[in-house]
Amino acid sequence: MSTAHASGSLPVYRWRLAPDGLATRRQLRAMGLRPGGQDVVAELQRPRRRRGPLVAYLYRVDCAKPVRPMTPGRWAALAAANRARRICPECRRDAGYVIPASLGACNPCADSN
Repeated sequence: MSTAHASGSLPVYRWRLAPDGLATRRQLRAMGLRPGGQDVVAELQRPRRRRGPLVAYLYRVDCAKPVRPMTPGRWAALAAANRARRICPECRRDAGYVIPASLGACNPCADSN
């Protein structure tokens, strides 16, 4: 799959004006699909004031593949990762919630610093 895109060679559509049959990754996901290794076929641009446009890449819906189902191993790995995000690095207790990166510790430990 190619990640470097030369915007000069891709068709560019304005926001909400992409033709039928093309979708962003997020739109594909909502349909239960994934790009599946296909190259980007077009670019969607949303103009902004004082900054460059927001860009989204478009993929062909007819070439998209179904999303791979979650296996028991993937579910276990996801649960372990989420559990690790709840452990306070200072007091080593399960905070019962995901510890904010801005605090870096559970609320009681962050308040005591």
